[in-house]
Amino acid sequence: MPVGNVAAGLAVKESIVAKIPVARIDVLELDLSSMASVRRFASEFESLNLPLNILINNAGVLTRNRTCSCDGLELHFATNHIGHFLLTNLLLENMKSTCRDSGTEGRIVNVTSVGHAMMTYPEGICFDKIHDPSGLNDFIAYCQSKLANILHSNELSRIFKEEGVNISANAVHPGVIMTNIFRDRTIVGAFFNTIGRIICRRVEQGAATTCYVAMHPQVKGISGKYFADCNISSPSLQASDAELAKKLWQFSLQTVSS
Repeated sequence: MPVGNVAAGLAVKESIVAKIPVARIDVLELDLSSMASVRRFASEFESLNLPLNILINNAGVLTRNRTCSCDGLELHFATNHIGHFLLTNLLLENMKSTCRDSGTEGRIVNVTSVGHAMMTYPEGICFDKIHDPSGLNDFIAYCQSKLANILHSNELSRIFKEEGVNISANAVHPGVIMTNIFRDRTIVGAFFNTIGRIICRRVEQGAATTCYVAMHPQVKGISGKYFADCNISSPSLQASDAELAKKLWQFSLQTVSS
């Protein structure tokens, strides 16, 4: 379990082990907004000498301020995309060797949002705003990062197919869930803490599609798709743009290499 709050992560570990005593869970600190933290986590995970079959890139942030990460990147893009992009790349060799040794398909699941189709700029990704988010609407910045999640999984899928690697990559919209993602937005947070308790999904319900795509035999061999409510769905035209996916991949590669 990669967690930002180790104390909270250990509490979750204890609750899981209480229900499933044979569960083996390691809790490691990870701040996805920091590339140094991502590299440190990947190194610590590799030192455990564990096989890696499934990677769920689930973390997300929605802030109300146009802030930058410690690496000088727009915070939503840094946390929701670049952190996952770098983490995935650093763990890929482990995943490839695991699927070769086990003969079992590896699966990468990027958790995105239906927001990718609702509030983005015409060009999809504003690459010129990644290092200078001034003038960038915070909701659009969030939706842009969620669009990046789908483009990332699509390009991963294309590369895996080209290389003949037995790893799938898909994107998942979990639904609108009662989590603390709106903690930095007072009015929206208050709404979701009241009316949201009636209309939103519980965390367990929200995890259903993610678990389905990560685990279910029916999804074997399916890659480069967008899922919602445990079914393949249609993302936006921007999310289906293969050239934009390639451009994002190259931009991301340059960003984590600089």
